[in-house]
Amino acid sequence: MAIKTANVTARVQPEIKQQAEAILDQLGIPVSVLIDTLYRQIIMTNSIPYSFSVPSLPTRDSMSAAQFDQMMEKALNQAKAEQGMDLDAAFARISERI
Repeated sequence: MAIKTANVTARVQPEIKQQAEAILDQLGIPVSVLIDTLYRQIIMTNSIPYSFSVPSLPTRDSMSAAQFDQMMEKALNQAKAEQGMDLDAAFARISERI
């Protein structure tokens, strides 16, 4: 077995680190094992083993006036029906999914 002597240092947001390490603890996987397996996958596939992409979200420039009006009307109706959430709750939900 090869002796592990190299170190990897990375700066991440404390909340992200805590959340990820909590999941790894539940799975019984040390961070060092995760990093080692990630590096091995990079070597085996000669690539990053997951894709990076920017989702194609509709922009105003890509919509017709009718499509934009329909989207805005739907949002207005949702707001009138109080189907939305406050800003803090929305950002908290987004943070949970990151």
